Amino acid sequence: MREYSKLTPEGVRDVLFEECRAHREAQRRLEAIFRCRGYREVVTPGLEYYDVFSLAAIPQEEMYKSTDGAGRLLVFRPDSTLPIARMAAARLQGHSRPIRLYYSQSVFRTWPALSGHSHESAQMGVELLGADGIQADLEVICTAVEALRTVSQDFRLELGYAGLFQLLAGRLEVSPAKREEIRATIEAKNYGALGELLDPLGDCPEAQAIRRLPRLFGGEEALAEAESWELDGEAARTLEYLRGLYGALNKLGLGHRLMVDLGLVQRNDYYTGVVFSGYVQDQGRPVLTGGRYDRLCGMFGPDMPAAGFAMDMEAAARLLAPRLDPEEPPQVLVHGEPGWELEAQKMVMELTSLGIACECSVWDARSRALERAREAGIPKVLCVGEEAIEINVGGGET
Repeated sequence: MREYSKLTPEGVRDVLFEECRAHREAQRRLEAIFRCRGYREVVTPGLEYYDVFSLAAIPQEEMYKSTDGAGRLLVFRPDSTLPIARMAAARLQGHSRPIRLYYSQSVFRTWPALSGHSHESAQMGVELLGADGIQADLEVICTAVEALRTVSQDFRLELGYAGLFQLLAGRLEVSPAKREEIRATIEAKNYGALGELLDPLGDCPEAQAIRRLPRLFGGEEALAEAESWELDGEAARTLEYLRGLYGALNKLGLGHRLMVDLGLVQRNDYYTGVVFSGYVQDQGRPVLTGGRYDRLCGMFGPDMPAAGFAMDMEAAARLLAPRLDPEEPPQVLVHGEPGWELEAQKMVMELTSLGIACECSVWDARSRALERAREAGIPKVLCVGEEAIEINVGGGET
């Protein structure tokens, strides 16, 4: 029987040293942005009832499941937006609108082997509840841009509209399962599979439009082609809104970083309006995803428009790590001679209270303390005994 006591489960890993420091630095930078924009931190439980996530069609095979003492089905949080919508309905109905929230927590999902995805993903993001329209969308997208800038100056933002696919697909005579299959092929830009799914539907305008969605990627020309379809009603208003948002972001100086992708149909099907993804050079997957989800809060209580995004903190840490200054070693190693151990601890407390980084010797022999200082690059050893002796490592006593 194989021993698992020294292994981590598939899809998760240990995080050490510099990567931890990079993760904390990314967290510090994002928190500063969110707080300056008026967002307040919340934390939702790592365990939630399965019912919370069954409302939004997250495939149950992707969720880690357990049961409580009463046999009720629980899941490890696979998404942060759904619990926040649940919390807003249960706890925040009396708060004035809009409600600005941010979070820093992990989500847990199972992925196929060799997919490259972690089963545990640290995320940090914001949710803007109780506000809709172009000003609210601009706030969320501009906050996302600031978040991307804090980890890299080389990024792009892809902009789409989830509602466009939903409007077109809703007019097709297909089952919900087939509609989801079509959405997944668009997300993957699998043109061959998409054609096979749409061919049986003939040449209806909606099927032809959906066939073109994953190819509509670029600047204003992508919007112009979609507008040439002469769609009516809500679909036409959707394209008009997206053009207005694209123009507003251009006026904010983001044109060179902005792309339109009408095939951007986010994996979570609770999105209803604008959706966006942030990419950084040499990162194969989006480091940030978000959008508008105006019907989600209504699944838990009164309707409330909402939008938000989440950043992949592992990606953020990878991007920041090469730019961090090397971590400085402690300035002093305090060594207590035999019988003077308590005085050495007092000295450490006194020095650290002054902001001096210290390490305390755990050896009896002074020679071992000096050896440790040389290995760790600590420039001074302070020996506490009958008299205090300061030794410059590589030098002499003072």
